[in-house]
Amino acid sequence: MEHVKTFHSISYETAQGTIIIEGPLSANELSQYYFHEQLTAFRPAAKQFEALLEIAEFPEGRIIVARTTDTIVGYVTYLHPDPLERWSTFNMEDLIELGAIEMIPSYRGERVASNLLKVSMMDKYMENYIIISTEYYWHWDLEGTKLSIWNYRKIMEKMMAAGGLLPAPTDDPEIISHPANCLMVRIGENVHEESIQQFDKLRFLARNKYRDMREGL
Repeated sequence: MEHVKTFHSISYETAQGTIIIEGPLSANELSQYYFHEQLTAFRPAAKQFEALLEIAEFPEGRIIVARTTDTIVGYVTYLHPDPLERWSTFNMEDLIELGAIEMIPSYRGERVASNLLKVSMMDKYMENYIIISTEYYWHWDLEGTKLSIWNYRKIMEKMMAAGGLLPAPTDDPEIISHPANCLMVRIGENVHEESIQQFDKLRFLARNKYRDMREGL
């Protein structure tokens, strides 16, 4: 599968000034900017920026950023699921994961996250993918936002809907370990029916495993 990437960009005014949302960016393009030190939701900022530079070099990897003139203040990543994750079981070339989305606290309420997703989907090649996002409440900034788990979940669902991702059922043990966790999914218009069927099997691996055992397969 050829992973075609087409650059798109928007800019708009916020209380902090003009913000630009653009991508996908190459590692070389990313390296021209400063990575804000408050982008630490997943690891220290310097280490996270290294991870983004690596993802940008993957054939399927996509990095969309929100930036000021010279500083990245938010980003979203897309790449194939980690080989150790359930979602890589069938090595589906047309399955990519929204791996991380983050912005610095001062830009909350400025539609940065939803616009990162909207710009992501401006690239028509995204219609060739099944896009997933695994949402676990223990990754959410409940302390920083002062939101309850369920209010955070509502905001997260609204944000993901801006990119066309909607909740989908699964029997993944980590996701079903808490009712606030969820699998978010967007199936592109050009995804083949065979891939959709394979993804449905992937969502319910345990069910299909037991079915195969009953049928002696």
